Amino acid sequence: MSHDGPAPQSPPGTEFIRHAWRLSGRAVAGLGQLLLWLLTGIGRMLRPAVMRIAERLAGAQASPQTLPPPPGAGGDGRPRVAAPLSHWLEAWREFAASWYFAPLTGLALVVAALAELAPHGVPPVSVAGGFAVAATAPLVWRREFPRPMAAIVLSAFAAGLLSGQTLLFTTAFAALYTLYALGRLLSRQETGALAVGAVATVGVIYLAAGSLDEVPWPAALVAVLAAIGLGEARRTVEGAERTEAEAAERTSRTLTRLSAVQREQAVMRERARIARELHDVVAHSVSMIAVQAETAPYTMTDLSPQARQGFEEIARTAREALVEMRRLLGVLRADAGAGPPESAPQPRLDRLPELIEQHRNAGGNAELEVRGDPRTLSTTVELSAYRIVQEALTNVRRHAPGADVRVELAYLNDRLAIRVQDSGANAPTMVLNPSRPDGRDGPGGHGIIGMQERATMLGGRFSAGPAQGGGFVVEAELPFVREETSRSDAERAPGRS
Repeated sequence: MSHDGPAPQSPPGTEFIRHAWRLSGRAVAGLGQLLLWLLTGIGRMLRPAVMRIAERLAGAQASPQTLPPPPGAGGDGRPRVAAPLSHWLEAWREFAASWYFAPLTGLALVVAALAELAPHGVPPVSVAGGFAVAATAPLVWRREFPRPMAAIVLSAFAAGLLSGQTLLFTTAFAALYTLYALGRLLSRQETGALAVGAVATVGVIYLAAGSLDEVPWPAALVAVLAAIGLGEARRTVEGAERTEAEAAERTSRTLTRLSAVQREQAVMRERARIARELHDVVAHSVSMIAVQAETAPYTMTDLSPQARQGFEEIARTAREALVEMRRLLGVLRADAGAGPPESAPQPRLDRLPELIEQHRNAGGNAELEVRGDPRTLSTTVELSAYRIVQEALTNVRRHAPGADVRVELAYLNDRLAIRVQDSGANAPTMVLNPSRPDGRDGPGGHGIIGMQERATMLGGRFSAGPAQGGGFVVEAELPFVREETSRSDAERAPGRS
């Protein structure tokens, strides 16, 4: 049987200690941010001088490395020298990121610490040498075991000073670097506790031993707090950079999905537009079937009752098909958000000269060349070919105004080949961007998507891109009859494996 008693209370000094740690952490963080700001400012002020020195050091190597001034940068127009300093920095970053960076630098510190004992007449195999190795060798494993490494380095460094060993620059650097590494690793409250402990240790060393008598105690305290504060400041900056990078990545993914959705919507709108145009073509053909089926009993008097009934059934089925097609068109218009239907008749290839003349009247220069034997094609093929040429000319007026355009039609044995190329000589030609929802660099229109959908609908081929001699070229091939070959026919065809 349980009894509800009063909640356990923390000792009286616990809250005070917690606030003290938090306050010390904030103080160290503020000092680190100030030092980081000062170092960053000094680096920015010294950067021009460093670059000038690097340019002078480049000397004769400047000529093959000269680069034009960046566009929009202004200035005196002189070429800028790509100094080797950037290559050195890049090589250093690669070295620092490698797996062997920590072992090599750690061993280098061990060698430097032992070599620093020689001027003092202390052999490497001695108590001082043991403390020097213990305060530097663990840095070899600072990436794999940071906390145990820090404990050994700092303990060995403090023990060496308390035992009266000479202060070495190498071991002092190792201890300060360890404090910096801990500042990057620990939380702010833990950093405050570390700062308090480090300051207390420095005070004990000053009071109990004379190893730091040559160093003023304010300088020692500032060095310890600066190392911890810089580590904490660097951790804060890296956290902010990671947050910004994650936010940028999320934004990029969102924009990519949005672009894909917009492209899909553009494809749906273009397919609905093509469907409306095909509706006019098919509706005309079905209406002709219905009219001929209805008038057949009146023009042919010797029809049997069964034949008359068959013609009536054909006419009724055709009328029902027209109704269903109108309903389907209404659904497509509602899904695509289309406006009112167009009442103009669908154009065919015989209106291409009129389209070329309209382009000339708009300030362009266009020529039409027809190769092969022109023939009457299906309404769908001619409508698609007309729309492809029309959209290509529209893109030329939008992205390369004033450029010369050549429109070529080639009647081949089984397909119609279309080629529209602008020279891009009179105005800079802008490459169309297929990744945009409308296939263009500017607003409005259907662009690449519309032309590609029309060619794909007929089982043809489509391509668009920069031409070799400059400008932009659009090519399409529209089969006269779309042949659907079964897999068995393909396997029986000669030359197939």
